[in-house]
Amino acid sequence: MDQKANLDAVDDDADDEAEDDAEDDAEDATDEAPASGGGGRAAADLFRESEIAADYVEGLLDILDYDGDIDELVVGGRPVVEVVEGGDGRRLQALVGQRGATLEALQELSRLAVFRQTGTPSRLLLDVGGYRALRRKELGAIAKNAAEKVKEYGEAVRLEPMSAFERKCVHDVINALPGVESESEGVEPSRRIVVRPTA
Repeated sequence: MDQKANLDAVDDDADDEAEDDAEDDAEDATDEAPASGGGGRAAADLFRESEIAADYVEGLLDILDYDGDIDELVVGGRPVVEVVEGGDGRRLQALVGQRGATLEALQELSRLAVFRQTGTPSRLLLDVGGYRALRRKELGAIAKNAAEKVKEYGEAVRLEPMSAFERKCVHDVINALPGVESESEGVEPSRRIVVRPTA
């Protein structure tokens, strides 16, 4: 019973975190360190989280018989695990899934693995084959295109629904551009960004 309560608490924390991320992103997307920080935890604790998650991911790769090297990092006050292509990169793409859906699920499972060992919710970020870096570039282009349309026509542009990670990337780009602003609207999984001209 206690284990189920713990898992429910982590699920609630993950939901709250996604909502908080979206709200924080809309209000101050350029303030990346607090939004992605480890809540003031020591670097050693954050690295321990990445080690736990790396062990969990390595176990999954072994079960699936996938090749991949695993890097454990702490970046910007946040534990990070990167799975780097070892052999057949196309097989690792199955761990990303369509628009990163499988990757997001694996990230949540990895966070649960960390929680089970530490008792503390984790802000762990999982990446496979450099997907997140590539997606950041794509989202940057989408954000700039939306900003150009807003400036040209003077009307709001609504983007397609995105994950909290994707929205954060777009907010960061929009907030760095003059004459436009962005906010998130809607409810998961249909939460999206609206780009508007600044008042």
